[in-house]
Amino acid sequence: MTVLAALRAELASATNQLLATAASLSDADVRAPSLLPGWTRGHVLAHLAANADSYISLLTWARTGVRTPQYSSYESRAAAIEAHAAQPAALHLAQLEDGAARFAAAVRDLPDRAWSARVEGMRPPPHPAWYVLVRRLREVGFHHVDLAAGYGPDDWPDPFVRRELHDCHTTWPHDHGTVGEIVLLSPSPHRCPGKPEVVARWRGLGDGPVVAGAPRDMLAWLTGRSSGEGVSLLPVGQSFLPGPGGADLPPPPPWLTMPAPADLPATPPKDYP
Repeated sequence: MTVLAALRAELASATNQLLATAASLSDADVRAPSLLPGWTRGHVLAHLAANADSYISLLTWARTGVRTPQYSSYESRAAAIEAHAAQPAALHLAQLEDGAARFAAAVRDLPDRAWSARVEGMRPPPHPAWYVLVRRLREVGFHHVDLAAGYGPDDWPDPFVRRELHDCHTTWPHDHGTVGEIVLLSPSPHRCPGKPEVVARWRGLGDGPVVAGAPRDMLAWLTGRSSGEGVSLLPVGQSFLPGPGGADLPPPPPWLTMPAPADLPATPPKDYP
């Protein structure tokens, strides 16, 4: 038993939620701004549909051994998104459904040996094909929030939050760090109700301040999906800082400077992370 079954189940659920949101959008909704600067909801939907095809290309590479680029170029990727952004909501939904179904079929039909094949996206490093599932989950999870259509960071499943924080830490851009330490907190109802408990510390991140918050709030801030609600500066000598957070925070560091950790196991592991 490997992590593949869990990733496939998580992706099926995330995709169904995305499709339900897309099905609720009108033509006017699609033309409205998304949370991404300069992009409408239509841009986000067009990107998600094309992204499914891009990962089918990587799975084809893994299956055949023939290098198959994720996209032919950054320019062609941007042009395709722009060309499809303004199309009617029903067409966006149909393309999302079609891409999701074909991606699921490519995953289902991939031979076991091919999950260990090394593929590469638009940027290095190369990674084993099983990590394509993680990357597609990342696209669906974050861009679903970007639609600003009722799905937010509170809707992210716990495994998604845990995995994305793990990969964020593993690929941290130390040369561009804006914080020196991150403290992840969770409630501690048994020992001290109402007082957060430190569950992890990321040290040596840069020259900036220490910030603290719950994992879900921290991920939303680090990825630009919130302005820092629930994340607070942590004064020296104080174990936690109550309150809504968000005030006086530095800008978050660049997100996803690497599309995958560099030291992933070739064989799909039992669990990830």
